[in-house]
Amino acid sequence: MTLVQLEYIVALDTYRHFALAAENCFVTQPTLSMQIQKLEDALGVTLFDREKHPVKPTLIGTKIIEQARNILNESKKIKEIIDDEKNEVSGNITIGVIPTLAPYVIPLFISSFVEKNPKINIQITEQVSDSLINMLKNDQIDIALIVTPVNDESLVAHPIFYEEFFVYTSHHHKMYAQGEIDPATLKTDGLWILNEGHCFRNQTLDICNVKEPNSFESRVKYESGSLETLKKLVDRQGGFTLLPELVTFDLDKNDKTKLRKFQKPVPTREVSLLVKKSFLKQKIVKALHAEILKNLPPTFVSQKKSKVINVK
Repeated sequence: MTLVQLEYIVALDTYRHFALAAENCFVTQPTLSMQIQKLEDALGVTLFDREKHPVKPTLIGTKIIEQARNILNESKKIKEIIDDEKNEVSGNITIGVIPTLAPYVIPLFISSFVEKNPKINIQITEQVSDSLINMLKNDQIDIALIVTPVNDESLVAHPIFYEEFFVYTSHHHKMYAQGEIDPATLKTDGLWILNEGHCFRNQTLDICNVKEPNSFESRVKYESGSLETLKKLVDRQGGFTLLPELVTFDLDKNDKTKLRKFQKPVPTREVSLLVKKSFLKQKIVKALHAEILKNLPPTFVSQKKSKVINVK
């Protein structure tokens, strides 16, 4: 049994497809298949049910793969300890980002971060919050850029910034004629929301005091997968939606006239880097945290939290 073989079974469990697993391990499919077969022969058990599509681990395979993940995670710590001793910011890092942050945060810092840290190789994946948390706990990603708090004692959050929520309203909606909006007065009539799985959806429903989304009028049962789509629905179909502050910086002059601030205390969300407690590459976390903070618009300051309500 070798670490390489353990990497292969973990990859196959992750991607549930031999070709994809081989591609992500940078080997040919026959090589990956042969090594997994050798491991099964050595252990005397079948790790994967190859008749299932997609391929699935057997009951004993699930237990062995879980242990393999633990072994691989512990083995990586040797290199991390050495890098830390050398005071180096280096190595491979996988970052998961939620969709309501990725298009607006990643372009701000990624180029400068890579330029300043030439020994770091970065892979970025975009998933909803629950998926990222599961991936983080299963060591499929190293860091999650996510909205916190997250109630899990095995994870540690490093808050970066706090962004306000804004109402984005059609010219024809009654809120267009208003000044600052009182959250208590928001109604679901005309509200466009993200589909299930997005934490921003839940935050929007909380702000709008919606307990049962099914109580919406039929027109607003359309649920989008992106903030940009919500914005276009408001522009072309009327109604309103909520947008996080970073999105508003990319709006043109006309679209900015449709923004309405909330009355104080302003609803907001906390954005953090989330890692496992056992994660050793703290220098990378600190470097990433500093670079994101440095490249945010000037209005984003940590003191803002004292003036707002954090929406969970």
